[in-house]
Amino acid sequence: MRLGAAHKRVRYHEVNVSDYPLFIYPPYELVLASKMVDVVKYEKLDLLHVHYAIPHASAAITAKQVLAEEGIHLPVITTLHGTDITLLGKDASFEPVISFAINKSDAVTAVSNSLKNDTYKLFGINKDIEVIPNFLNLEKTEFTNQKELRAEFAAPDEKILIHVSNFRPVKRILDIIEVYALVKDQIKTKLILIGDGPERSRAEQKCRELSLCEEVIFVGNVKNPLELLSIGDVFMLPSESESFGLAALEAMSVGLPVISTNTGGLPEVNRHGVSGMMSNVGDEDMAKNVIFLLSDEKRLEKFSKQARLRAADFSIDKILPMYEKVYQSVLATV
Repeated sequence: MRLGAAHKRVRYHEVNVSDYPLFIYPPYELVLASKMVDVVKYEKLDLLHVHYAIPHASAAITAKQVLAEEGIHLPVITTLHGTDITLLGKDASFEPVISFAINKSDAVTAVSNSLKNDTYKLFGINKDIEVIPNFLNLEKTEFTNQKELRAEFAAPDEKILIHVSNFRPVKRILDIIEVYALVKDQIKTKLILIGDGPERSRAEQKCRELSLCEEVIFVGNVKNPLELLSIGDVFMLPSESESFGLAALEAMSVGLPVISTNTGGLPEVNRHGVSGMMSNVGDEDMAKNVIFLLSDEKRLEKFSKQARLRAADFSIDKILPMYEKVYQSVLATV
């Protein structure tokens, strides 16, 4: 859920970290824990719901212990999202702290069964983990200027293949360009790449090598990617690893069938043959799947409708009560 302008029920409490000559690195986690203590005491919070084990859960457990010394019992709910487990989990130096923060939380959730299983596999966890998937607000997926916006990127007889990410190596941006090179030889198509990151320069170089600079459009970071996604025909996500696949879900919410890999939590979001198609990581079969969808207008329309229906399974109306139930369960033990 993206927050824009001021909201009557949302307040920001910024963590300001000063430079201390004594430390090589600013002690962000300690200042974060202190800020949590301050906000809990003076805003009279009933619980803390933190996202990611490092640094937020570990800081919350520190805050919880500080508050306990003052007679304040603060329940902590931790939600695991992915990189805190799949990336840091490969570094043994983080294991004791991550395991401690998770085990000391009053409740723990993960955004997919895949992430839940990875957490148990990589860390010494003795805590029950409840799976509560990511969600979206379907009321914010309708746009009125699609025809005009689409005309800025593609001709009326061209299809649009689209992708959005942070362009990290795990997203395999070069795979998208290679797939597109195969697709455009059979179907008139434009490729729109939304986002930015460390792989962008390599992707641009790949486009030059394949003479695709006129057909591949790098738009960079945009405030509302859903608006651009809404003009596409097919979304592509060839990631090497995805704990959930929120980008795929957002694409489905605006009617884009998803061509993705079958790794991590993606099979829990994208249903093969229903909301899109899935392949093994790095498989050229992805190009065949894109062509399969784009080559038949009725088929594409069918998959588009099915993608929207699948996205509705993750609407805020269905997922939010799951979090409320966790809150009520934790507060009942206070």
